[in-house]
Amino acid sequence: MRRLLLTLCVCLLAAGITSAAPGAVRCGKLLDVRTGQMLSDQLVTFDAEGVITSVAPAGGSSAGAVDLSGATCLPGLIDVHTHVTGDPQHSGYAGLGISVPREAVTGVKNARLTLRAGFTTIRNVGASGFTDVAVRDGVNAGEIEGPRMLVSGPPLGITGGHCDDNLLPFEYHYRSEGVADGPWAARAKVREVIKYGADVIKICASGGVLSKGDLPGTPQYTLEEMQAIAEEAHKLGRKVAAHAHGTQSIKDAIRAGIDSIEHSSLIDDEGIALAKQHGTYLVFDIYNDDFILHEGLKAGMLPESIEKEKKIGRLQRENFRKAFQAGAKIAYGTDSGVYPHGDNAKQFGKMVEWGMKPMDAIRASTLNAAELIGWSDKVGSIEKGHYADLIAVEGDPLSDVTTLEKVKFVMKGGSIARNDFVK
Repeated sequence: MRRLLLTLCVCLLAAGITSAAPGAVRCGKLLDVRTGQMLSDQLVTFDAEGVITSVAPAGGSSAGAVDLSGATCLPGLIDVHTHVTGDPQHSGYAGLGISVPREAVTGVKNARLTLRAGFTTIRNVGASGFTDVAVRDGVNAGEIEGPRMLVSGPPLGITGGHCDDNLLPFEYHYRSEGVADGPWAARAKVREVIKYGADVIKICASGGVLSKGDLPGTPQYTLEEMQAIAEEAHKLGRKVAAHAHGTQSIKDAIRAGIDSIEHSSLIDDEGIALAKQHGTYLVFDIYNDDFILHEGLKAGMLPESIEKEKKIGRLQRENFRKAFQAGAKIAYGTDSGVYPHGDNAKQFGKMVEWGMKPMDAIRASTLNAAELIGWSDKVGSIEKGHYADLIAVEGDPLSDVTTLEKVKFVMKGGSIARNDFVK
């Protein structure tokens, strides 16, 4: 019955989506993210499967192509840390009133917003009741609009930790579905979430900001537990993303073989060196501090969460700059759902403000993100053999990266999801 309800919710909100046909797009400017060059007057052609067949100067051969000759084209953007089935107003105690079917409906809404914002691929790291699996499957079936999705289902964590739900008193005896204590219980939980559709494993290595009763810097999963999780996940062909604000938890997660460190707020020099040594990606969500501090209380976030963010937000940004300057691998992840979906691109400006050049920030959301999720051969650049995922903006994002907040054209796999250039 629960699965039937989820299916009905998804189908009722399904939008009309057309499959790709062979075609072409003419770009006045096209950003080659590999070389950093801005190419002029390019024709991108793709086949019926929505895969790019050529990228070449347009010349006079663009009859029938989508005309973006007055725009700048870029690869579809990638956000590796989203919560597409959640909304800011579902924070704190308000979240207790959100059922699993209702969360799936929220995911349908937010998938469309995310795609229309120019993010054609996302990694969703945490959702109740495998609602993100349902949304992913609906997108893949062509029943709803949304980006390509890699999803985790319920995140794994310790009893009473950031990935548990600590809002209810003892008499309810409630614990979140991803709770697993000890190496063997954690291994079993990895197997369980994969059984029910997880593409990636999300764990909580340290405390967090928006959870009740813990501290961001406090270790939660032990080194031994994380080693077991990483070994089990990798054996089953899945990568692991670790929520880790705390200094020691970050280093333990890297040593355990975790693939990406999410938030990375209190990373120190040793942690940065370890990340470089192991090739571990760091994901800093450095925009949402603005939303939490200015809008968090109105959204229903706990007062203790606001206080925690005040202590950690600026440190995270300073450590982002330090990690980038040291040459650590950084992928673009925003923690969408903490702030409103569709505003994912607002982080680009923060990344530039805190040390990156626009090209660095764009690469973090294209080439780097594609490498992290294991899809470098499919997404992250506009080139032959990749999906025809591209976006277009007015102006030059290399001069003003905030132009990416105003995407006017979105194509995913050769199908147009948005075209504001057509009057």
